[in-house]
Amino acid sequence: MQEENKVAEAVTAAPAAGAAVVSIDDFSKIDIKIGTILSAEPIEGSEKLLKLSVDFGESAPRQVLSGIAKFVTPEELVGKQCPFVANLPPRQMMGLESRAMILAARTAENGCVLLHPAKPLPPGADLG
Repeated sequence: MQEENKVAEAVTAAPAAGAAVVSIDDFSKIDIKIGTILSAEPIEGSEKLLKLSVDFGESAPRQVLSGIAKFVTPEELVGKQCPFVANLPPRQMMGLESRAMILAARTAENGCVLLHPAKPLPPGADLG
């Protein structure tokens, strides 16, 4: 019974300070998919951005730009699977188009930490 109370408290806890509250309807609009990173390279003129080619199980890989260059090398990324928000509108950065956003955790000690599935998944697998 005590364990059930802890779960109930966690579910009803207020969001972190400054975090916006969203409805389940708004959250369900976000398309989070697993992508397999096929290639990664630095972008000339940027200290933060990497250009990724990501397989989402579609007819062609997508180009994704991500500000993670200070936390991970391109070589570490190739072959990795990560969750991405796949239904954002394309965004121009440094003259290049990005067609998704990688999800990562931020910590004071480690900066940016990428998330990975515990087991390999098919590219394009939905989270949710």
